[in-house]
Amino acid sequence: MFAGKLILSRFGAPTAKRAVGLGKLFTAKRFAFSPLVLNGVMRRSYHENVIDHYEKPRNVGSLDAKSKDVGTGLVGAPACGDVMKLQIQVNKDDNKIEKAVFKTFGCGSAIASSSYATEILHGMHLDDAMNIKNKDISEHLKLPPVKLHCSMLAEDAIKAAVKDYRKKADLAD
Repeated sequence: MFAGKLILSRFGAPTAKRAVGLGKLFTAKRFAFSPLVLNGVMRRSYHENVIDHYEKPRNVGSLDAKSKDVGTGLVGAPACGDVMKLQIQVNKDDNKIEKAVFKTFGCGSAIASSSYATEILHGMHLDDAMNIKNKDISEHLKLPPVKLHCSMLAEDAIKAAVKDYRKKADLAD
């Protein structure tokens, strides 16, 4: 039997996936304790920005995908199983993003990347939104190198949502 302290984290664990916006926690294992704190020891593998956006995600929800003022980006990473849906609602008069929401099935870094992406999109012009890079997201969240693909997914979701909106609104790319 293991005599030392066992420290587990739900961030990046291959057996733990969380669906934000769907109201359920999907895990291959059930833990009878908090995955972030065990025996009074706090797990510090991830920066507090990731933990904050994971535990209190912002702008979770859906918009009417059929609406002409809504753009939807749905992206996924087959290697890790993360799926991200990001939607934007745009003011057609000035092409500024009025609202951004997301639903994500994935690890803590994917959820945090989606949450942060929606925060920075509010009030942004479409052209500026297309210039958001995964580096902007990963630097704010201080993602470890093995989790950079999560910020790349968020960048791809933003670009897909803007392209979808422009297609609906008959705007040139």
